[in-house]
Amino acid sequence: MRNILILLSFMFILLSCSKEEKEDLPKDPIILPPYNPTYVDLNDRLPSYLPRMDIPADNKTTIEGIELGRALFYEPLLSGDGTQSCGSCHNQSYGFTDNGKKFSTGIDQVEGNRNSMQIINAGLRTSFFWDGRAATLEDQAFGPVTNPIEMHEKWPRAVAKINDISTYREMGYKAFGVVQLDSVLISKAIAQFERSIISGNSKYDRWKKGEYQMTPQEDYGRKLFNKDRDEIRDSLGNVIQVIPGADCFHCHGDLSDFTDNLFHNNGMDEIFTDPGREKVTGNAYDRGKFKVPTLRNIEHTAPYMHDGRFKTLDEVIDHYSDGLVHSATIDPLMKNVDIGGVRLSLSEKAALKAFLLTLSDPDFLDNPDYSEPPPL
Repeated sequence: MRNILILLSFMFILLSCSKEEKEDLPKDPIILPPYNPTYVDLNDRLPSYLPRMDIPADNKTTIEGIELGRALFYEPLLSGDGTQSCGSCHNQSYGFTDNGKKFSTGIDQVEGNRNSMQIINAGLRTSFFWDGRAATLEDQAFGPVTNPIEMHEKWPRAVAKINDISTYREMGYKAFGVVQLDSVLISKAIAQFERSIISGNSKYDRWKKGEYQMTPQEDYGRKLFNKDRDEIRDSLGNVIQVIPGADCFHCHGDLSDFTDNLFHNNGMDEIFTDPGREKVTGNAYDRGKFKVPTLRNIEHTAPYMHDGRFKTLDEVIDHYSDGLVHSATIDPLMKNVDIGGVRLSLSEKAALKAFLLTLSDPDFLDNPDYSEPPPL
């Protein structure tokens, strides 16, 4: 019995020493490579005559951030049922609009009530969505994931799905220096990618640089685009001469990337079923006003207007020529509303369209840096 007690005591001492020695051993640290992102200046990629992008101080653009954002832009796991990504409704071949559809349809087959806006030189925009409810690209990227008629997911679930993929964790560390992404960083990465989607090599851009000579028709359309319609009257007020002009430049000036970034009631309706900007500001004066989109790649972004009512570019031109409708908040720039519009002839309409087609940028529509990346 005594021998057994001695043996048990000795074993207890050994176990105690082993436990103490184990606790004293240093734990292996988690070793990560140095966080060393590659910063890029997207303004270097813009035509020199355009404004400069205002990059947020808390979301500087990096090669690694763009790469992560591109993958997330095309990632269907961000949606509730894993079938829809940002790229589902923003197809590169259509100027990052929704495949020629009037309205987009979410994962629950619920149709929206506004046309999908293009993503072109988005870093130059000062607000987002047709009503301007998002002030930054980061805010814009944050919204669709939880929108019940779009991707219809909860952010915690979306984040968990993304962090469950080791490649995303690695990409997240390279982009932001963290080992776990969250909803804010996912939105920031997508915003970085969207800022990198730059169009600046159309015929018009090459003309600005002296590398392309417009046809006579295109050049006449350019002059119409940049001129007001005017009338010369006699002493009795009778019109004796009409000076043609399409009056487009006020809202779509070339030096502002063919949008003034403001909101206008452009004579679409007398009574509005969609309040537009008023829904955001609460100001009745904003009823029926919608954001002015850029005209870049307009050839490929049909249908047109906030509700996609115009299927063709010809219909858009017809609207401003002869189809303006008066309403209480119509923009003063629609000064020819009393006669329906700027009253273009058939040849003037054709010339204006020819000019608008010079804003198409095939390199943008085919750029592999903007397309869906290979699966992770």
